[in-house]
Amino acid sequence: MTRHNAALTLDNVRFSFGQTEMLFNLQLAAGETGVIVGPSGSGKSTMLNLIAGFETPKSGHILIGGEAIDTAPPSDRPVTMVFQENNLFAHLDVFSNIGLGRSPALKLTEQDKAAIRTAIDRVELTGKEHRKPEELSGGERQRVAIARALVRDKPVLLLDEAFASLGPALRQQMLDLIAALQRETGITILMVTHTPEDALRFSSTVFFLKDGEIKEQGDANIMLSASGPQAIRDYMGTTEHKSS
Repeated sequence: MTRHNAALTLDNVRFSFGQTEMLFNLQLAAGETGVIVGPSGSGKSTMLNLIAGFETPKSGHILIGGEAIDTAPPSDRPVTMVFQENNLFAHLDVFSNIGLGRSPALKLTEQDKAAIRTAIDRVELTGKEHRKPEELSGGERQRVAIARALVRDKPVLLLDEAFASLGPALRQQMLDLIAALQRETGITILMVTHTPEDALRFSSTVFFLKDGEIKEQGDANIMLSASGPQAIRDYMGTTEHKSS
């Protein structure tokens, strides 16, 4: 796999969703992990969609590796996104669904096929290459989506609740796999999760999003500790209320 070096920057990125005005400013150094947490409707998925090109900002700039990608179509952005819904094609088997990450037309070279086999092995789906999505469990389907992200080999990986359908043990296993991939390739990761503890599996920065803006940010170990920001403790339900 390629060794990457691409910082991610959102510079005064504005977006409107109905009556909600959002303003995103974020900096993530190359090879770092950012974990976005916050209440539903705060703009977490919207932020990822803006970076991936599925939404268009009203103003501001999105930069990857120092280059603005504001006007680039999604297919031309150096980004891979894994959704909570795995977006698999029902008529294609596991191997072909993953192969789309290398070639949308599935014109696969021997090198492509080798990368696909390696990804299948890494997400522990060996032996299920020819199964259709309907023959897989929800967790297995999500592992196919993660394998497809692995073979795309882009410098920025966006994860939108990508592990929500997995059981606890497999969830931790996939988080560890993503962390190992980051160590190997230097990819920059930005992930949305409703499980803040996921941030502790990485050396990561937590961004707390509320009302369309990042209200708090900092090292995960500090942000998620008992002495972390009040807003995050309230969100996580860990605030202790003293009795009167």
